[in-house]
Amino acid sequence: MTRRHKSQGRGAAEWGPARLLTLLVVSALVALAVLAGLVLTVIAALTDGDSGPADSAARAAAPVGELSREDALAAAAMPAAEPQEAMPGPVSSRAAEVLVLPRATDVGPAGVATGFPPTPEGALAQLASIDVAAMQSGSMYGVREVISRWAAAGGPTAENWSGVTGMASLLSGAGLSGAGSPQLAIVVRPVMGLIKGTVGPKFAVVCVDLEFTVTLERTARMAVADCQRMTWVADRWLIGPGAEPAPAPSIWPGTDAAIDAGWRDLRHA
Repeated sequence: MTRRHKSQGRGAAEWGPARLLTLLVVSALVALAVLAGLVLTVIAALTDGDSGPADSAARAAAPVGELSREDALAAAAMPAAEPQEAMPGPVSSRAAEVLVLPRATDVGPAGVATGFPPTPEGALAQLASIDVAAMQSGSMYGVREVISRWAAAGGPTAENWSGVTGMASLLSGAGLSGAGSPQLAIVVRPVMGLIKGTVGPKFAVVCVDLEFTVTLERTARMAVADCQRMTWVADRWLIGPGAEPAPAPSIWPGTDAAIDAGWRDLRHA
C-alpha cells in the first residue's frame, strides 16, 4: 500500500473513483477548517500510511496578557480528537446535552437563513446557516458570495476564508472548474454544537460539528467542526475580525467521543 509521503505527490488521475472521492472529502473538508487540524493525519489514515500524528499546534499563542479578551477566547485550546473519529462511527446509547437554537425568521444575503436573536445560541444558529449555504453551493462563486456578505470588516475574505480554500481543494481535486458540476452533490447538516464563550453581549466564539455527505459517483461522509468569532452588527450576526479560532475536534456526531469532547445535540426551538 502506498504510504502518505508517496501518495502526496501523485495526481488525482491515478486514484480509483472511491478513493478519489474520499481524498476529495478530506482535502476539502479539512481545508474548510483550519478548524480540524487533520490534514496530514487524516490523509495518512485513509491511505493506510503509518506516519505519526501531525503537529496540531497550528499557531503559537501569545501570552494572555498580550491578547484582547476576544483574542484570548478564540485562541484557547479545544479538546483534541483522533483523526479516525471524524469518520462515521457507532452511535452512543448515552444522551448528549442539548443546545436549543432559535429558528430562522428570514432569508438574508446570498440566500442564508437569518433573523436570529442577539444571543449566543443565535450566533451558533447563524454560523450553521452560513456554513450550510456556502458549502452546499458547490461552487467558488457560491462560497465567495456567502462570505462576502456574512463577514464583518476585518473578517475573513473571499480569498482567505477557510470555506473558500476548502471548496477550491474539492473542485480542483475533482478536476472541476470553479463552477462545480451537476454531478457533484454536497449536503451539510449541523448536528452538534457548543458555545465556547462570550465577551459582552455582541461577541461570541461558537462551534458547530457538521456532517458532510459528498457524492461524486459514490458517496463519502465525514464530520468537520467549524469554530468562528461571531460579532453582532446592526441587526444580525456576522463572522468577526481576527484569526480563525483554535480548532474544535472534528468527531462523528452522536458518538461517545463527541459527547466526551463536550459537543451537544442541536435542537430547534
